[in-house]
Amino acid sequence: MTWMQAVIICAAVCVAAAERRFPEGFKFGAATASYQVEGAWNVSDKGENIWDRFVHSRPEAISDRSTGDVACDSYHRWQEDIQLLVDMNVDFYRFSISWSRLLPTGFSQRVSADGARYYGDLIDGLLAKGIEPIVTLYHWDLPQPLQDLGGWANPMISDWFADYARVAYNLYGDRVKTWVTINEPTVICDIGYNNLIAPGLESEGRGSYLCTKHVLLAHAKAYRLYERDFKPKYQGQVSLTNHMMWFEPATEQDVELTELVKTLSIQRYCHPIFSSEGGWPPALERYIAEKSREEGEPRSRLPPFTQEEKEMLRGSYDYLGLNHYTTRTVRPAAPGEHIGTHLFDGFKELGVVLGAKPEWPTTMSHWFMVHPEGLRALLVSMKQQYGDVPIFIMENGLSDTGADLDDQPRVDYYRSYLEQVLLAIEDGVRVVGYTAWSLLDNFEWMDGYQSRYGLHHVDFSSELRTRTARRSARYYAAVARTKDIHAQYQFNKTNTVKGV
Repeated sequence: MTWMQAVIICAAVCVAAAERRFPEGFKFGAATASYQVEGAWNVSDKGENIWDRFVHSRPEAISDRSTGDVACDSYHRWQEDIQLLVDMNVDFYRFSISWSRLLPTGFSQRVSADGARYYGDLIDGLLAKGIEPIVTLYHWDLPQPLQDLGGWANPMISDWFADYARVAYNLYGDRVKTWVTINEPTVICDIGYNNLIAPGLESEGRGSYLCTKHVLLAHAKAYRLYERDFKPKYQGQVSLTNHMMWFEPATEQDVELTELVKTLSIQRYCHPIFSSEGGWPPALERYIAEKSREEGEPRSRLPPFTQEEKEMLRGSYDYLGLNHYTTRTVRPAAPGEHIGTHLFDGFKELGVVLGAKPEWPTTMSHWFMVHPEGLRALLVSMKQQYGDVPIFIMENGLSDTGADLDDQPRVDYYRSYLEQVLLAIEDGVRVVGYTAWSLLDNFEWMDGYQSRYGLHHVDFSSELRTRTARRSARYYAAVARTKDIHAQYQFNKTNTVKGV
């Protein structure tokens, strides 16, 4: 099936569909991340972060050799961003703080007055318009001085992160009621330590597991800090959010292997926090220990937790955050078959190749296939494994070339995935909110500006970084206002963007 055929079929179904409404209290929002939108990379006393260093020292790593030096210039144009959010009727805006903008050296003894003012103004501006700020403390942009000391492989980083969190809680805790500690640890560790994104290190299966342990401990320390010193006063909620693909076996023979993939990709980050027993998932712990022995290692490459660390991690959540975009099929690699270096190509640790079913439409990104039913399956599995925990979808969206403001395929993507969220709620899953990625076209990491997720087009050739609403922004505004995925809206179909 082609993408256009899928769009036509979905459009026909949607026209005939009955009203499909989310329950009262369900929240809709949109998201961005600091490095992807702020720009102003060296304004005032902001410190250098690993993405500043990465794009400047290795421009060939970015497909169009671009940088986030200016990006959407949201550092200067945040008031425009707030107006876009107002126009979309959203309940909240999820954005991230740049650790280096707030703490120029990465350490908490020096707080930037400029950085503190910038985020304070943004938070106050949102609240003045009735929009809730949801703040992510870390969205991949580690201060370079901390990376120079070992970054996420240094066990001290969990304390440095907790110190940073304390500064943010002290500055904004009276106004911010929902915090995300870490965004997508699987990307931070499994791609960042596979020489693909900043910091661009090659230590898959060793550095990546040190990173996993220390990211989880950093989250737990920031959570316990809030729980002890800030929650009694502010009554906010804290958790982390991870990128979770759904996985389906390529054949009936691949069911057991698929479960192991889920354990490595999803449960590695969930089990220590959300399970009743805590610690690493036992199946993963056994697998890596046995494989390490076969490789001649003196100990497992998966570093153990102490009992104290297990207890600190277990239950360190107020909700379960997840980012979801796609579903992939799982099969074992054939003898001698190359497994791609990208996390979304396969898992060398398990000898697994990821694929897709031919009927799943493709997108701008090679790893990204459209299969809405995967989101429902993921949500149901989270309830089955971890109980009646509130689930907050912190990212979901579609990539394209950005060439057309009439982005009907993105509208259909949102509608079809929201339909699956509704079905999961009917299944008894306690989904409490949904976040569209992204408010704006932005710097999409290795894809630069060639891949666009924005509800709003951004003209990166203009000094003003002009924002223009796409069809999807009008659709999402109607959904946020009515909570009905088939809400009526208006859009000028003649608008196109030339030269993108």
